[in-house]
Amino acid sequence: MTLLRTQEFPALLTLTADPGGRPSGDPAPVIEDLTRGRARTPHPAVADELAHLLFDRDDRARLHGPWRKLICDETFRHRPGLSPEDLTALPYERLRLVNGAVGGDAEGLARDPALLASLHEWAAVVDGGGSLCTVASIHYNLFLGSLLDHEGGERRDLSDFVSLRRTGTFLCTELQHGNDASALETTAAFDPRTGGFVLHTPHPGAQKFMPNTSTTGGPKSAVVAARLLIEGQDQGVFLFLTPLSDERGLLPGVRVRRLPLRRGAPVDHCLTSFDRVLLGREALLEAEHGRLSADGTLHSTLGNRRKRFLRSIGRVTVGKLCMSAAAVGASRAAVALAVRYGHHRLVSGPRSGERVPVNAHRSHHGRLLHSLATVYAMTFLHRRVLSRFLGHTDGDRADTERLVAVAKGWITWQARDITLECRERCGAQGLFSVNALSDFPEYVEGTITAEGDNLVIWVKAAAEMVFGHDGADAAPGPPRASSLTDPRSVRDLLARVEAVWQERARAALRRGPSKDPVGRWNTACPAALEMVSVHAVLQAADAFLAAAAQAAGPRTRELLEQTCLLFLLQRIAPYTGDLLADGHLSDAQVRRLPEVREAVVARLVPHMMTLVEAFDLPAEFLDAIPIATGGCVPPADHAAGAGR
Repeated sequence: MTLLRTQEFPALLTLTADPGGRPSGDPAPVIEDLTRGRARTPHPAVADELAHLLFDRDDRARLHGPWRKLICDETFRHRPGLSPEDLTALPYERLRLVNGAVGGDAEGLARDPALLASLHEWAAVVDGGGSLCTVASIHYNLFLGSLLDHEGGERRDLSDFVSLRRTGTFLCTELQHGNDASALETTAAFDPRTGGFVLHTPHPGAQKFMPNTSTTGGPKSAVVAARLLIEGQDQGVFLFLTPLSDERGLLPGVRVRRLPLRRGAPVDHCLTSFDRVLLGREALLEAEHGRLSADGTLHSTLGNRRKRFLRSIGRVTVGKLCMSAAAVGASRAAVALAVRYGHHRLVSGPRSGERVPVNAHRSHHGRLLHSLATVYAMTFLHRRVLSRFLGHTDGDRADTERLVAVAKGWITWQARDITLECRERCGAQGLFSVNALSDFPEYVEGTITAEGDNLVIWVKAAAEMVFGHDGADAAPGPPRASSLTDPRSVRDLLARVEAVWQERARAALRRGPSKDPVGRWNTACPAALEMVSVHAVLQAADAFLAAAAQAAGPRTRELLEQTCLLFLLQRIAPYTGDLLADGHLSDAQVRRLPEVREAVVARLVPHMMTLVEAFDLPAEFLDAIPIATGGCVPPADHAAGAGR
């Protein structure tokens, strides 16, 4: 490979400094070190500052400390040979450890989206963490969070739920109503004689699909989304607190059928229906979007039934943040394991009898570096979006919720690619569950669908953004210095790409067939979705650059900026034709782009261990994974023999 002149990368001179701190513009010693297997060890001070920036800076101990400590517990180590019954019981065992980690303050956890998201970020790392994320998200966010968000004048007794004497679950999606859940058909008819409600499943297609409603884990209660009927009139979808089981089993009128065990995050998923279950007046979860007077008159600040539904299930937005966090955590762990394995795994070198780490090869470390750069972008985007959500007002609620949805789609899709890449880079060793990597992709698949299928929520975002969003968020005139080595300049190129696809979507919508809304949208949808994709990358890049600007140490700042540059160079590559056609790139720059990108890769390779050391994975987690420490998969009787 022909390397660019080092004066084109002045910021990277300090990154290739020798141990004495003397700048070195000659990349040859670095490449030679890698070829001979002498990859750089982590730089502690830089890794510490990177971790400070990655993990919420001054709020790091509060948000991440409890969960990082929690996953050090031996309970979270790999357990081979568990039966299906044991697998579905395990997340409930661990849920009680989560409750203990917050000192029993389950309400505080449910009220704090940042703490709740960080729980998912760390739980997703460990063996069986996907199942824990599932039941924790349902109990603390969807169930308990919904109860807290619908507090009325008289406070509801939540002691059974915060103590986990009863586990909560959430029933919204139906067998025939998934992405169109607002059309669900379960009914809760108001009974004027008792003041209560009759909860009923009218036909098999209205069965609630996939909730964890079996008796595994002990007695359970549910928040059930049902259509409120008053004198036969549909008032829209509301939530109803419904006990499902007690110590003796399911309660009368509750029908539960287990679904097959799902790989990646085994939980007691079920089909659930109700046969005229009687509920008391207190079962209805009321708030400003709907309150029921004693005579059965509904009072609502929202006249639109769809708006009432969306307000009722508002906790789904926090759920999207939690799914994003889980995908970020799993991706960081996957990259860290693959990079460590690549340093330990030795292969034949260029000289007879020589052994070098597989990370010495561009075909190996190049792919991992692109994953590493993307993981940093995912993490910083998640932090920015979460901060935006925590500070949103009623006035910018819609924009904020759209940003949460766009970020969730992009992050979880990136996680799928990254976890698969990392598994493959570890070869056959990555196929064994004890090495963690094989489970990450399967769990990530769940985050892609949970709390709103990615493609569906992106289509909604795309429709809103075609005309309701300014996609030309770049500096006026030519890109900054037309430079491919300045991440801010490349970021501006990406903003111009977003504007291009937005204009294409607008033009397609205008020329679509008249009097055919579906046909018109079909002509615009591909371009609109591409616009959303570029917008997500742009948001990630802005969050990345903002984090780099907050770095106190110059070495840390330069490392972050160049990692961001690698992320951006990879992202603009598919759009060079548009940028060339519109005069934003020259033909010489388009030809140079691969060379520029490879030069950044070459200079970042010695810092891979520093970049993953910043992920702050506990030693207890890493030491239990053979490929993270240079070991291999133990024999099948290893775990059983260890206890004798």
